[in-house]
Amino acid sequence: MIKRTATALAAILLLAACGQRTELQPLPGQSLPQPPYGATEPLDAEELLAIDPQAAPERSVELRSSSEEREDDPFDLPPER
Repeated sequence: MIKRTATALAAILLLAACGQRTELQPLPGQSLPQPPYGATEPLDAEELLAIDPQAAPERSVELRSSSEEREDDPFDLPPER
């Protein structure tokens, strides 16, 4: 019974610790990376974590609002036997 209670208490404490959030800071003795060429000041942690638009591009394909008949494809031939 005591083991079960201790295990449940440990699990609750671990889950409670997951919700604590603070601002990201470099480790003591470390510094943030060099600023990009031409930047006037170094980027902060949040700016460094932002996803580059090329890494996650937005969807550029327009969805069709209604179906259309497909044109006949002259290269869509049946397989040879």
